[in-house]
Amino acid sequence: MKEEKRNKIITYLILAVLSAFAIFPVFWMLSISFRPNIDVFRYPLQILPKSPSVEAYQKVLHNPKIITYFVNSYVNSILVTLIATVFAVFAGYGISRYEFKGKNLFNSFVVGTQTIPGVTLIIPFFILMVTYRLYDTRLGLMLAYISFALPYTIVMMVGYYNSIPKSFDEAARIDGASDLQALWRVVVPMARPGIMSTMLYTFILSWNEYIFASTLIRNDALKTIPIGIALLKGEYSYEWNVLMAMSILGSIPVLIIYLLGQKEFISGLSKGGVKG
Repeated sequence: MKEEKRNKIITYLILAVLSAFAIFPVFWMLSISFRPNIDVFRYPLQILPKSPSVEAYQKVLHNPKIITYFVNSYVNSILVTLIATVFAVFAGYGISRYEFKGKNLFNSFVVGTQTIPGVTLIIPFFILMVTYRLYDTRLGLMLAYISFALPYTIVMMVGYYNSIPKSFDEAARIDGASDLQALWRVVVPMARPGIMSTMLYTFILSWNEYIFASTLIRNDALKTIPIGIALLKGEYSYEWNVLMAMSILGSIPVLIIYLLGQKEFISGLSKGGVKG
């Protein structure tokens, strides 16, 4: 009994140390965002701001250009999430439930695309966007994001559909439902955790992406939050407090979405990963 108690204490201590390592960067970002820029590198080091100030947040929220970056990130992320999820729901169902010629080859292709580093696709995407006049457009950037998200979301949905017995679909068809009705009325409600997981993954991917956004977008009116954060860099100095404030504000939507769908997200990841 004593040994079991000791093991629990050691486990909790290890978890506490690991949690501190994970939380400290966020805490430090908050601390810097609430202090004047002149105090960021003041010596001796201050863990908490000596004179807390919301000046950095005021600069962010009162800057029309930065607000535009937030709006663009919201619009891009929401639309990409909805489109990619709809495609993944139907594609995953087809792969999971039907046999067709070339199915294994298609599965291998979808999975194989995940092994290609995104940075190697910058030049091909740039050429495609310029050729089809999609360069520096919202549609071009969204198509790029969708192409990155779809392979993973399809694989995840296939895995989750495979965890749902086919007998539910067959029972619905016996009752007179079409394939589409069986999917929409029976399978989709049961696959809600998997769908939530794909939506959260796609939203985070679109919200945080920087390399392609900085390559395919030149117009300030279409730039997103990651680009906006990078643009806060001055030629000779940084406004570290403003940069951290914008980073904190930019992370809030993802944090809220994750907290609201945490159970579904974890369930979707576990079933989608094990059964895929």
